Amino acid sequence: MKQGARVGLRLLSLLPLFFSAPSLSAQEPGTIVLTTTTSVRDAGLLGELIPPFEHSTGYVVKIIAVGSGQAMELGRRGESDLLILHAPAGELKFLSEGYGVDRRPLMHNEFVILGPRDDPAAVRGKPVRDAFRSIAATGVPFVSRGDGSGTHIRELELWRASGVAPDQAWYRETGQGMGATLVIAHELRAYTLTDIGTLLAHNAALQLDILVSGDSSLFNSYHVIRANPDRFPWVNAAGARALADYLVSREVQQRIAAFRREEFGRSLFVPDALAGQRN
Repeated sequence: MKQGARVGLRLLSLLPLFFSAPSLSAQEPGTIVLTTTTSVRDAGLLGELIPPFEHSTGYVVKIIAVGSGQAMELGRRGESDLLILHAPAGELKFLSEGYGVDRRPLMHNEFVILGPRDDPAAVRGKPVRDAFRSIAATGVPFVSRGDGSGTHIRELELWRASGVAPDQAWYRETGQGMGATLVIAHELRAYTLTDIGTLLAHNAALQLDILVSGDSSLFNSYHVIRANPDRFPWVNAAGARALADYLVSREVQQRIAAFRREEFGRSLFVPDALAGQRN
């Protein structure tokens, strides 16, 4: 697919690829390298969950926040001890190739389509496929993360389902995380796809409305996966297991359910670990 106009620089989003987790693990045995999607970081959830874990266990958690695609690339090189991802098809391939083990459901929320309040493409309330077709037909700007993240992967799936190839001038790629992409969509008065958690955490400064939501194709699940210690003997397997067990524990799942609920009137994430597997 031909790429549309790019907005911003990819340098910041690519910097984490230069970190070497194996050397960190070798030099700092008390360190856990957690590779996570930017949406979890941008929503502020890790700032709520990680410090209590560090305090109670003595581990230090080094967080690398990138898109799910980049996170799995780091995982394929053994540069992460634990991963939080939201790209189910890619996750299953990652496990089948032997790079990860012990995939467990963590939480979910939903994707939504945002756009300018006057909705120039008239997508409000439409099914996702019709909404994407309307955006393409009118040529109103659409801002994509364009970074191989779980959000980007889902967005491309939705374009394919709509029968539209978004390789036109109106399609802009940022190569950045969700928070930065929301700001750019706001500045360009553009449409975009985002997870609801990141949106609620940033919405005060945005003049964008939720125009499409509730479609089953917008379900957004997150899983936690440990690096395979048989393939990567240098990873902190004990630390990864401890952190994974902590994240899916009843106490932390309750914290996830309550995270910023009082502020927004709804949970940014819905816990899944106690309810069984969801894909």
